[in-house]
Amino acid sequence: MAGILIGASVAAQSVEPSLRWLGHSAFQFTTRNGKIFLIDPWLTNPKAPKDATPSHVEAILITHGHSDHVGEGFELAKKFNAPLIASYELTEIAKQKGVTHVIPLNPGGSARIDDVTITAVMAVHSSSYQDGDKILYAGAPLGFIVAEEGAPTFYHAGDTDVTYDMALIPELYGPSIAILPIGGVYTMKPAEAALALRSLQARTVIPMHYGTFPALTGTPEQLAIEIKRQGLATKVVALKPGETVELKALAASH
Repeated sequence: MAGILIGASVAAQSVEPSLRWLGHSAFQFTTRNGKIFLIDPWLTNPKAPKDATPSHVEAILITHGHSDHVGEGFELAKKFNAPLIASYELTEIAKQKGVTHVIPLNPGGSARIDDVTITAVMAVHSSSYQDGDKILYAGAPLGFIVAEEGAPTFYHAGDTDVTYDMALIPELYGPSIAILPIGGVYTMKPAEAALALRSLQARTVIPMHYGTFPALTGTPEQLAIEIKRQGLATKVVALKPGETVELKALAASH
């Protein structure tokens, strides 16, 4: 039966790969070697912890061009000379903004940084970048599969609805951890996220993109109910903003 852990109290250690939720869709992935990867780094979001900005960054992953996902990504990429991984069109926009190290990906494409492989997968959403009074096309929206050698693989879905394509993700990449949006309106709701988990076969789901604004009404509790309705054993780990959890703890069975 599916359960829910609110504020999972699992302490991260420097030797263990970990995830830290920075609010909304922003996450910090810390590798075994202490390298920091930021995903959708809107670090000034209303839920972000005060210490959201790390002292160093080795890579930045951006799922699509909306401001609540690009966040401070361009500025951080320039500050730390970190490669920015995103769709081709969004990396071209980043270059126009002064980012010099970019890695464009389309679905199915991969990049390797240190001993981490990042693979882009499809997402169903819109993607544009607000540049002053202009709205620029920012390429296809993406999700990311992140796999460090010897560590559990995780899937950050970006902004998306459930799709049949998700059934290929466990076959191709085998992530044991899924990070899924549940807020509704702009992404899937808890019911759709639970259906996505039926395809993904992940042991653990971390909900994101909920509660940041009043319109995003989906909750982790609703997700747990929908998972139970699907007859799944996936555990829901609802992190508090600023909380860190080790990948091995997330990937562990009940």
